[in-house]
Order: sequence, then structure tokens, then C-alpha cells
Amino acid sequence: MEWFKHVPYAVTICDAEGILLDMNERAAATFEADGGRGLIGKNLIDCHPEPSRSALLELLREQKQNLYTIQKGEIKKLIVQTPWYNDGEFAGLVELSIVLPEEMPHFIRG
Repeated sequence: MEWFKHVPYAVTICDAEGILLDMNERAAATFEADGGRGLIGKNLIDCHPEPSRSALLELLREQKQNLYTIQKGEIKKLIVQTPWYNDGEFAGLVELSIVLPEEMPHFIRG
């Protein structure tokens, strides 16, 4: 599971109960004010206020994917929260936080 440490966006991984298992350096920097790598081993549910807390609980319970964009100042990001599996069993969620460029090509393929 080392691939995520070398991608150019923030990656966090939690187990099926919401316990943070790992994060790459970009994620650690993103959450530095909240504890960075010190968050590993903590429950992500406790780190989120409502309505994010309820949404996270639903993703874990229903093993669903959630995709959305956010903007903070001038930085726009795509957030992908998706289930991951170990030997076919639900193991938790992976969150990818990808900074989107101001101008991004969009292709329609037929």
C-alpha cells in the first residue's frame, strides 16, 4: 500500500470504523494544524463537525462513494471518498484531495 505516498495529491486512508490508518505527506501537510501525522490512530468521525460527521458515518455504513468539489480562497479541489476492500471485504475509505487547476481541459469522447 505504498503507492499513495508518492502521488501529487493528499491521500488519507481509514478503516471500516473510521480509524485513520495512514496518510501521505501532502495530507499530513494539509491537516498540520489539526495534528498532521499525529491524527493516525484517531477516529475521523470525532474530527468532523455536523453535517460532515453524519455524512462520513453514512459512507462507512453504506460503503458508498462520495465525490464533490470545494474551494478555499483561490484553491479549488476535487474530493473523492471511496470504499476500499481487502480480500473482497469492506476495509474502510480512501480520500483523495486533488487540487484542480484554474483552467482545466474537458474532453468529450464519442
